[in-house]
Amino acid sequence: MIPFKLTDELIAQINLLIAENSTGELLDMLSELHYADIAEIVHELDDEEAIYIIKLLDSETTSDILAELDEDVRETILRKLSAKEIADELLELDTDDAADIIGELPKERVSEIISQIEDREHARDIVDLLRYDEGTAGSLMAKELVKVNENWNVLTCVKEMRAQAENVRRVHSIYVVDDEDKLKGRLSLKDLLTTSTRTAIKDVYIPKVDYVSVNDDAEEVEKIMSKYDLEAIPVIDELGRLVGRITIDDIVDFIKDEAEKDYQLAAGITHDVEADDSIWELTKARLPWLLIGMLGGLGAASIIGGFQDVLTKYQALILFIPLIQATAGNVGVQSSAIVVQGLANDTIKGEIWSRLLKEGLLGLVNGVAIALIVLLISHFAFGTTYFESATICVALVSVVIIAALIGTFIPIFLDKRGIDPAVATGPFITTSNDVFGILIYFLIAKLILGF
Repeated sequence: MIPFKLTDELIAQINLLIAENSTGELLDMLSELHYADIAEIVHELDDEEAIYIIKLLDSETTSDILAELDEDVRETILRKLSAKEIADELLELDTDDAADIIGELPKERVSEIISQIEDREHARDIVDLLRYDEGTAGSLMAKELVKVNENWNVLTCVKEMRAQAENVRRVHSIYVVDDEDKLKGRLSLKDLLTTSTRTAIKDVYIPKVDYVSVNDDAEEVEKIMSKYDLEAIPVIDELGRLVGRITIDDIVDFIKDEAEKDYQLAAGITHDVEADDSIWELTKARLPWLLIGMLGGLGAASIIGGFQDVLTKYQALILFIPLIQATAGNVGVQSSAIVVQGLANDTIKGEIWSRLLKEGLLGLVNGVAIALIVLLISHFAFGTTYFESATICVALVSVVIIAALIGTFIPIFLDKRGIDPAVATGPFITTSNDVFGILIYFLIAKLILGF
């Protein structure tokens, strides 16, 4: 299969076909493409052209396209579709995708659309999913699954599975429940095929099955599925009843969203934004951290201002201020990035003190290595005196150790307080270490040079 490639020529051709209302030729072209490729095309069209494509294709295709679109593009399209048109699209989607799409709309609009869905069971399932808080297992799960009763025999089980499988795109597992719908275990397809048709399911099912509760945090679900290499995991309610399943594609989408959020937090962006958002939205997201950076810069300037007389006497110290700040910031970001990653992957174990000791020793080794290089360069290239060189080197070692400790401690501290540790990276760590770096630099200079 040749990979799809979006080109300016393709977009221009589609624009022309839409302008000429050449529906037949346009359908022929789009019918050869995967729905994800069509979604990529829709992102490049204006609103009217996007609506034209959505209304041209059948609901089975356009429902998948809508699920692939970015929220902003999808919201624009949905605003221009009638409640009945949206209901027809939701009918073709799995309940989790349908709930994700309809959950973005105003409540009055949601009620109107739900009332237009012809399959009332499908509508009830979507409404049920909408009640779960974002970031929980309930918000990620789909209602579509295959389950059998422990009291059935194999023959009855196969008949029921055939009927249920019609509404499930992919059967990952067969779950076993009791008469009250409580999850009992899972059924091996091999055991099902090699067992007598009269055998009771309770005699062949596997009682050991990993599961999560509807209120479990989505990050915990991700860790369980990743640890045990699960393609799907059942979800139970507060009474232990089987109410849905979470598949690997849902977890991948969740991981992607969380990674984007953490990346923006680490870069100093306070909430989720896109490159195409308005200047006002982008400003609101970026300005708070920039103001914190400004305050940090003013703090560093204030410290430097307090040592103006010293800088007049030892002017060589001025040359190495950027080096001290940059080194402190870089070491802090490195340490915090490793810790944040470890917290996300649940690989950081043991006491915080052992972690701080390890980072402190690592900072000592790195600091000494950098200081020795700077010692040679400062003395021979910049002509600093022995005492000035000693000041710079001791300050570098101290700054690297302190920055490593700060970069390690803050994310772990925030995580233990239930705060996303990603907020500690980027501008926050860089700014705090800049200020501490300058302060340490001049305190050590005062100690060594004796001013």
